[in-house]
Amino acid sequence: MAARPTWKGFLKISLVNIPVRVFPATDSAATISFNQLHAECQTRIQQKRWCPKCEKEVPISDVVKGFEFEKGRYVVMNDEDLSKVRPESTRVIDLVQFTDAAAIDPIYFEKPYYLAPDGQMALESFAVIREGMKGKAGIGKLALYGREYLVAVQPKDKGLMMYTMRRSAEIRSMGAIDELENVPVKVKPDEIKLAKQVIANFEGQLDLADYRDEYQEELQRIIDAKIAGEEVVATEEQAPPKVVNLMDALRQSLDRVNTVKKKPAKVEVAKPAKPVVAAKEKKRARG
Repeated sequence: MAARPTWKGFLKISLVNIPVRVFPATDSAATISFNQLHAECQTRIQQKRWCPKCEKEVPISDVVKGFEFEKGRYVVMNDEDLSKVRPESTRVIDLVQFTDAAAIDPIYFEKPYYLAPDGQMALESFAVIREGMKGKAGIGKLALYGREYLVAVQPKDKGLMMYTMRRSAEIRSMGAIDELENVPVKVKPDEIKLAKQVIANFEGQLDLADYRDEYQEELQRIIDAKIAGEEVVATEEQAPPKVVNLMDALRQSLDRVNTVKKKPAKVEVAKPAKPVVAAKEKKRARG
C-alpha cells in the first residue's frame, strides 16, 4: 500500500518555494503492543479522570491545563492564553541556514520524515535543490499542530529527509554524569593496540537489515503458540559473562576470532524448530 502524506506545504529557501509532501519515515505498527485487561474477565481497562479531593470522576469538559510554579500551586492556562503563544501554521518549512550534514550531533535528531515533491510542477525544482544540498543540511523552523519545531533537512537517495530536532536546552551535558569523572584520559599503548586489533576483526559493510529484533520474534512465537492452545517452551537463558582481566579478555577474543577464521567453511543445515508441545497431546499422554 502506498504511503500517505501527513502534511503538505512548501520547502522555502530564500525566494525559492517548492511544494512538498511530508511522510512518516518510521512504522510504529512494526512493534508488538499490548492492551491492559482485567485478569478476571479479560475486558479492556478504562482510564478514568479521577479527582482525589472531590472523590469523583471528572468529565473532559471540566479538565484544564495547569503549570506547577510551586509545590502544590498551579497557574491555569486556558485556550485563549495558549492561542497567544501558539504559532500560526504557515505551511512552510523555512530553511534559514546550511551546514555540513556531519556537523550535526545525532543526539539532536528526534523524529525522521521523508519529503517528496507535491505535483508535477515541483519535480524539477525539487531535484535541483536535492542535488545542490549534497553533503549539506538545512536548518529551519516549522509550525505544526500548534507548536514550533526546529528541523534539519538533508538529501537521501531520490528524496529529502527531514528531522524534527531537540533544542539545545533539552540536551543534558555529559559533564553531569559523575561516574565519568574518574575515567582515565590516558591508557597503555599496548592495550589500545590490542583493542584495535580485536575491533578490526569485526569491521565490515553495515547493513542494519541483518539485525533482527529477536525479542519481537520470540514474543510473536509465544503469542502464536498461546493462540493455538499450545504449551510454550521457554528458550534457555544465557548466563551473564564473567568479568575478567581486560588484557586477558582482549587476547582471548583475538584468539577466538583467529580460530574461527582458520576453520574450513561448513554447509549450514537448517536447525530443527523449537519444540512446542500441544496441550491436548500432553493431556492424553498423562491419561
